[in-house]
Amino acid sequence: MKQRTIGNVSVSAIGLGGMPMSIEGRPDEQQSIAAIHAALDAGVTLIDTADAYHLPGKNEVGHNEELIAKAVRSYGGDVSHVIIATKGGHLRPQEGPWAQNGDPAYLKEAAKASARRLGVEAIDLYQYHRPDPQVPYADSVGALAELLDEGVIRMAGISNANVGQIKEAQEVLGGRLASVQNQFSPKFRSSEPELELCAEMGIAFLPWSPLGGISSAPDLGSIHDEFALVAKTHDVSPQVVALAWELAKAEVVIPIPGASRPESIQDSASASELELAPEELQRLDSVPMSSR
Repeated sequence: MKQRTIGNVSVSAIGLGGMPMSIEGRPDEQQSIAAIHAALDAGVTLIDTADAYHLPGKNEVGHNEELIAKAVRSYGGDVSHVIIATKGGHLRPQEGPWAQNGDPAYLKEAAKASARRLGVEAIDLYQYHRPDPQVPYADSVGALAELLDEGVIRMAGISNANVGQIKEAQEVLGGRLASVQNQFSPKFRSSEPELELCAEMGIAFLPWSPLGGISSAPDLGSIHDEFALVAKTHDVSPQVVALAWELAKAEVVIPIPGASRPESIQDSASASELELAPEELQRLDSVPMSSR
């Protein structure tokens, strides 16, 4: 597995997103643990989670964090180099739209609760999950600065942020912003300005839902067709081509595809070895805007 960098830490070029293992439609625990172990076997050393990855209701807060911690503890190999990134500030108190809470006091307590669930003294990477329109952004990010200073977290990141918020977070954190996690995929490309800014600033960019627009279905239209045609040339899946295309965007890009089956993450992990030709990258970049 090729390596990339978050802050000053080397991680696998492809990470694992844990959300599908804990929300609606999740598999049984045994399958999820098998998927996490398969990721570790494949060289994945970055696992992304959040306290809000659970079924609606407060009685399951941290379900995915506890699941990942259990899987990593039960893995037979060396896990000293595995980075578990989690997030706070997004909530699922009931059915329907997710809620936000960017109150600094809440974020600090949420981070400490996440550390307990993960069984760590300090969280490797803690990310402010989604901006809360009721709280000044600088105040919320300021809580991450305090968590860094107190040693509760080792690195700080933000998620679902725009260009202005990235710059503001970097200022509030005194140059210590380690990562930005935004939605980016073949279908969802509106975060390209944020990706480009992260490349300029040397900040890791973690695309969530990086396989949007790519599926096993045969009739998804031009997005799937273009990636499938390139995939056929390399004898790989369209999903692998999508991840390789994202990796080629910039050295700071580290996709975190969600998975709940061993086969899925094993396939995704192989993308770090696929080198797409310049003409292939140009072809994939030029998918019509109407198809994105």
